Amino acid sequence: MKHRSKHGKKRIGTVVMLVSALMMLAGCGNAKDGVLTITNVSYDPTREFYEAYNPLFETYYQKNYGEEVEVIQSHGGSSAQARSVVEGSNADVVTLALEHDITLIEQTKLIEPGWKEEFAEDSAPYTSTIVFLVRRGNPKQIQDWDDLVKPDVEIITPDPKSSGGACWNFLAALSYAKENYHNTNQELDFVQRLYEQVSVMDSGARGSTTTFVENGKGDVLIAWENEAIATMKNYPDEYEMITPSVSILAQPSVAIVDDNANANGTQEVSRAYLEYLYSDEAQRLAADYGYRPSNEEILQEFSDRFDLNLTLYTIDDYGGWDKAYETYFDDGAIFDEIYGY
Repeated sequence: MKHRSKHGKKRIGTVVMLVSALMMLAGCGNAKDGVLTITNVSYDPTREFYEAYNPLFETYYQKNYGEEVEVIQSHGGSSAQARSVVEGSNADVVTLALEHDITLIEQTKLIEPGWKEEFAEDSAPYTSTIVFLVRRGNPKQIQDWDDLVKPDVEIITPDPKSSGGACWNFLAALSYAKENYHNTNQELDFVQRLYEQVSVMDSGARGSTTTFVENGKGDVLIAWENEAIATMKNYPDEYEMITPSVSILAQPSVAIVDDNANANGTQEVSRAYLEYLYSDEAQRLAADYGYRPSNEEILQEFSDRFDLNLTLYTIDDYGGWDKAYETYFDDGAIFDEIYGY
């Protein structure tokens, strides 16, 4: 057995005391070198939007509140990000792909009840929908969901078990089936045939984009509209976006992680951070990054970018997110049955 010297014990004790003191200081206002810091835990495709939004907010906050703030970003599959917060990630705010992911955090009491009514439009400052991204020239002539079940079409879409966007993808496909079949067995059969065509199922939406774009896999990527727009911007003349006849109104949700924000002393700045997403400046910035502004007047300004006549189902058509998740995405639910989990 090895023995530490008394001096070693003293050093270890001193280090522990210093670490504890630093941790206590970090909790007081979440300050870093005199700068207030907050952490936004978000999902994959918002990365570029928040890289642009955060400096905008930091300037606004210093001008209006007289305090310097720095925003730290974290991105990944939405459901995986929600679990990371539950497991201890020190998020002050979450901006996730769907309401259910925030409800998961609420159930641990990290977020106070009533968060959905805390901000306008059910705490969804921007929306999106689900579209197809194909390679230039659209070699497989994909125009609608029924083209995705042709035997020679290879589909890329993320996994609903870890990705909120993937849940929207599944429900968008099911919405097309509901619109056209009006028979539960036929609807589920259609969705099962579609998922039989999926060759790669990544953990998040951005991972699926990487698989399709950088790795060259697949004939079609089922994607967020904003992600498809961003890809076409980054790879001009290489891809086309196809808007199907039926899709779903995808509503990413935002919330303050109250327990963390209270402990960090960041409740005020966290609230301001999410409220500013509804400002005219931020709404137009969201549109620039392919998100549909929740402000209807500003949305109309971008009618040349977004198909505003698209048939869109909503999560209410599925009984709300709690019901939809229980029916389709919980362990042993319909997605597991059709995909063979």
